Amino acid sequence: MNLQRVNEIIDGYDADRVATLAILQDLQAEYKYLPREALVQTADRLSMPLSEVYRMATFFRAFSLEPKGEFTIKVCLGTACHVRGSVQIMEQFERDLEMKAGETTPDGRFSLEGVMCLGACALGPVVVVNDEIHGEMSPDKARQLALKLKAIEPERVPG
Repeated sequence: MNLQRVNEIIDGYDADRVATLAILQDLQAEYKYLPREALVQTADRLSMPLSEVYRMATFFRAFSLEPKGEFTIKVCLGTACHVRGSVQIMEQFERDLEMKAGETTPDGRFSLEGVMCLGACALGPVVVVNDEIHGEMSPDKARQLALKLKAIEPERVPG
């Protein structure tokens, strides 16, 4: 983890503790989770107790303290999507990616999550991969999407 990058994000908000939530959002976007070192650095730079930063990081469900996969797949399980078959879509992803909802694959490629609402009920059932919305999903479309994602070359991080 690059503490210089963490400092750049904090500096982008003039190290203002009022912007703590926005800083955490940017850190989550950068690392796909909130690394402990980044939280410690944030608390230090904003002159606030680490427990307060952790409180914010654990209160909001959008944040994760665990690493997420290169592809985070969110399946909406809200009422509108549920009645249109989102449970079967989730099960299809579980079969095709050989994982269970709530897990990240050992190779770090995929994280699969069920969420209660993505706010796109008219497009349901809805799946979001990273920030890309896939509406009117079906188990067959889920299989095709999983195969397409598996075929993409893994990101290579220099190091």
